[in-house]
Amino acid sequence: MSHVATDRPLHAPASLSSTVLNTQRNDYPYPSLADIRQTAAKLSQQVLHTPVWKWQTGTALNKLEPDTEVWLKLELLQKTGTFKLRGALNCISALDAAARQRGVVAVSAGNHAMAVAYAARLAGVSCKVVLPRHASPTRIHACRHDGAEVILEADMHQAFASGQSIVEEEQRTMIHPYDGPLTALGTATVGLELMQQVVQLDAVVVPIGGGGLCAGIAAAVKQLAPHCAVYGVEPYGADAMYRSFQSGQAEQLQVVDSIADSLCAPYAMDYSFRVCQRFVDEIVRVSDDEICVAMSDLYHDVKLVAEPAAAVATAGLFGPLRQRLAGKRVAVIVCGSNVDPARYAELLARAGSAAQALAA
Repeated sequence: MSHVATDRPLHAPASLSSTVLNTQRNDYPYPSLADIRQTAAKLSQQVLHTPVWKWQTGTALNKLEPDTEVWLKLELLQKTGTFKLRGALNCISALDAAARQRGVVAVSAGNHAMAVAYAARLAGVSCKVVLPRHASPTRIHACRHDGAEVILEADMHQAFASGQSIVEEEQRTMIHPYDGPLTALGTATVGLELMQQVVQLDAVVVPIGGGGLCAGIAAAVKQLAPHCAVYGVEPYGADAMYRSFQSGQAEQLQVVDSIADSLCAPYAMDYSFRVCQRFVDEIVRVSDDEICVAMSDLYHDVKLVAEPAAAVATAGLFGPLRQRLAGKRVAVIVCGSNVDPARYAELLARAGSAAQALAA
């Protein structure tokens, strides 16, 4: 794990004054266990305590080494069908009266937009969401159903630019999809739950887009069980965090191209990158074919309808991480289920030829 110093110190906002600062890296504000537990208590009446399930059939038996124990953290069963609700609720709950009056804006491929729209409706806050035109119609409909104004742009780069313009012109608060202490504290509650549900884990495997989920989970896991390895998994076509780990600074991608649209962040950002850099042991990458096969495995063995992003950690388990996790007790995060039926069927159909290609 890298220990590169930050190029500039950042400090926690006033609402996180209790956060323990790590003095080894310019007082960077990592989520402390005390704040993670406080956040979990605050969110307990608004989010579901999602279950875990031990994978003991089919692929887990056929592909993994003997005595490898796999637990799935089923965060795809969360309200809105994704983990994103935890961070969205935590961010909106921290707004003062003036900020609530001005409203919020979110940029997303869909899942984060859905979560912010839902959280904003609960809080009685005006909400605008900016999505790429190729976003799932199901996700767009869900945002509108919860009262959000939906703005569509050509791609994620333009969506982020549009969102920033709305912040500047309307003074709305940006609820960022993957960066910032409040988001990390929200996602850290997934890790806190997991460590309470499965004892003595050897490793946790987490999908990475912008890194907000992995940063929070890793912060919780490593502070509770320093011996437990945390692995991030990214698609080859959207590997900003992998490249950031290689260079030691937050990197930007010129092009993102993966079926895991929920993970197609065009760039890493400093906070989520630095927290991942502090707590994540390694990041590996998987192909779209491997993701399709993992979706099929989750469907046939566990009867889970996992969107591509939710199958990425499973693809990592059965692919680049298989040998090093042999004989270990491993938890895999299954993070979302928001996929259109036609698109899901198309990707499952692709899994057959993808499996043959990977075996060749």
